[in-house]
Amino acid sequence: MLKSYSQLKAMLAIAKAGLIAIFRSPSAVAFSFAFPLIFILVFGFFSGGGKVSLRAAFAPGTDTTQYLYSVINNIAGIRIVEKPVTELNEELEKGRLTAIISIQKNDNESPAYFINLKSSEAVNPQNLQVLRSILESVIKNTDRQKYPNTPTIAAINNHIEKIPGRTYRTIDFILPGQLGFSLLSAGVFGVAFLFFSLRQTLVLKRFFATPVSRTFIVLGEGLSRVTFQLITAVVILLVGYYFFHFTLIHGWITFIELLVLSFIGLVVFMSFGFVVSGIAKNESTIPPLANIVTLPQFLLAGTFFPIDNFPAWLQPFCKILPLTHLNDAMRNVAFEGAHLTDCGKQLGILAIWAVIGYTLAVKAFKWE
Repeated sequence: MLKSYSQLKAMLAIAKAGLIAIFRSPSAVAFSFAFPLIFILVFGFFSGGGKVSLRAAFAPGTDTTQYLYSVINNIAGIRIVEKPVTELNEELEKGRLTAIISIQKNDNESPAYFINLKSSEAVNPQNLQVLRSILESVIKNTDRQKYPNTPTIAAINNHIEKIPGRTYRTIDFILPGQLGFSLLSAGVFGVAFLFFSLRQTLVLKRFFATPVSRTFIVLGEGLSRVTFQLITAVVILLVGYYFFHFTLIHGWITFIELLVLSFIGLVVFMSFGFVVSGIAKNESTIPPLANIVTLPQFLLAGTFFPIDNFPAWLQPFCKILPLTHLNDAMRNVAFEGAHLTDCGKQLGILAIWAVIGYTLAVKAFKWE
């Protein structure tokens, strides 16, 4: 009696062969391992554990009619953040905000105003000193230009209120972005070149002569890509954690959740690769088409810089990109202490992109 053909074994055999082929591809190894690790090493070694930027905010109740307020608000070296006080305190605890500035009128005669600073233990002391020096310079210039006949218009309170906090290092921002970039590149370029090559070399046509179903052919090749990229994710996360103190706030639980997010992101990005491979007329058209998908996300999805740094008119576009929400979810899980159940918004938007991507992929995908 003949045994029934095992589609599962066939799928695993295809996955194994695909995985071996990926490891033998210099471009796949370079895009998935080398480039992200080079960026991480550069930022890890030369950032010195510093913060992303020098940012400050004004406390509620600050006298906004005073000349000092106007001057400080327009200093190029200080980025004033406007958010609810609860969010400002959260940013302060994580070291993302250098200080909250309060300008209060003095009931006594001199000085006319006191400037109080509220900071946290997570803030780089050098950044806080720079902010204080800038404020002192502002006061001196104001005295000289506006109030030359008075001792001083304002004084900075020597006591700086500090709240507890955890240091937010540059690597905590950069590593999730680089991991997301690696997944995006692999999902789009890897899948597009792979399936176009399989069609062009008639490998898919030869598969049709076997009992393996089309579904298991795609699943087998997809499994090899997913396995390779999860190995990449493991390497990137371990290098970041052990060499540059990347924050995994809940330890191994956070590590596993980041791998789950990597899997979800890769599945979404692979749909774009299927679309590109389906509409590409020849191999030379794949890079331009793939770059149309990857380049805007690489530059605008918060890979290197927070989206808040972009012009206001550009931010809505940044916030609809799938890589933006994958990066946000990874950073929330790694540093904020969130779990996958707390990332409903990000996962929901990724699910919408998955539906759009695979709907287009089904329409565009070609077997021959």
